[in-house]
Amino acid sequence: MGLFDIFRKKKNETVEQESASESTEILSESESNSDASEDEQSTAVSENTSAVSQPMMEQVGLVNEDEAKIWQEALDKQKISTPQLTETETETETETTEQQIYDAGLKKSRTGFADRFNRFLANFRSVDENFFEDLEETLVGADVGFDMAIKISDELREEVKLKNAKRKEDVRDVIIKKMVDLYEADGINEDATMNFAPKGQTTVILFVGVNGVGKTTTIGKLASKYQKAGKSVLLAAADTFRAGATKQLQEWGERAHVPVVAGKEKADPASVVFAAVEKARDENYDVLFVDTAGRLQNNVNLMQELEKMKRIIQREIPEAPHEVLLVLDATTGQNALQQAKLFKNSSDVSGIVLTKMDGTAKGGIVFAIRNEMHLPVKWIGFGEKASDLREFKPEEFVYGLFKELVES
Repeated sequence: MGLFDIFRKKKNETVEQESASESTEILSESESNSDASEDEQSTAVSENTSAVSQPMMEQVGLVNEDEAKIWQEALDKQKISTPQLTETETETETETTEQQIYDAGLKKSRTGFADRFNRFLANFRSVDENFFEDLEETLVGADVGFDMAIKISDELREEVKLKNAKRKEDVRDVIIKKMVDLYEADGINEDATMNFAPKGQTTVILFVGVNGVGKTTTIGKLASKYQKAGKSVLLAAADTFRAGATKQLQEWGERAHVPVVAGKEKADPASVVFAAVEKARDENYDVLFVDTAGRLQNNVNLMQELEKMKRIIQREIPEAPHEVLLVLDATTGQNALQQAKLFKNSSDVSGIVLTKMDGTAKGGIVFAIRNEMHLPVKWIGFGEKASDLREFKPEEFVYGLFKELVES
């Protein structure tokens, strides 16, 4: 089943759940009214029973013995215990919670996409050259990237005709399906899982990225996650050039109950990395997170420093670093894509952490990163809490971004 098929299935299931929920509410209200009516009747019978004798009741036609018995049986049946959740229902609740997190986190991006596409479709008259020019402009404005916008436009030229799409809704669905299909095709053989060293050895994860993208905060959140998962975690404060960076990481370490290896201010970052790697290896830590400097991405000295750190790490642990995660601020849109290109060329980046997604309408950057960089987004951030950093799930992302645009 393709990603778009999963998307449509999710949407249909959501519509069915909403319909079922509405039906249940209506039924509950009806039963409540029925119960109230029967209770009133039962109360009336009880009161009358104490006031008059059975013969008198039968004479005036209030109730007879058979009717009273039927009412009592009906009241007894209403005493139902609340059923326990089955394992399947519990799992569905967990999945729904994850879906809700993506829905809420992608609200701005979803609204931005919907607004752009609605403006584009408002001018739709026919599938001609002007249509494709407007489409390319709309996609570029949605931050999917110039290359992908042209690619989508070119592939749609024949498909729109093939699908005989004439209504605005049909055209819109074909466009979204093509975007999702291309996104899925670009991700074939992509490894979005975290790579770890064999059991008993230390996993070293290097974090790179410019200042202000949320690199140190991301490390703190991941440290908290892995520590709670039962792993022993060590942090290395190798961003010695930015004022307050070491203190910020130490605060996250205290919050997560994770030790931090730090040097003096302006110390050689490589010396901090060396001390941290030795400590992690000798004391059998499961994971070592290394925070690095983040000066301008086109600063040659910074790239040389990152390469130096990598050599020191590999001298002590030859297979390391097991991950080089590039942290990008989603709110910067195409600028984040340029950062990804520069860091990938010099740092052997293995994956992306996309932060601040809840605060941007530029969700299309995920498409551009996969299409142009062929780098997996491994983590996505929707807020400030450690729990707001989530493993990236393409199906939830696609659903959260497009669910209000495509008809079920």
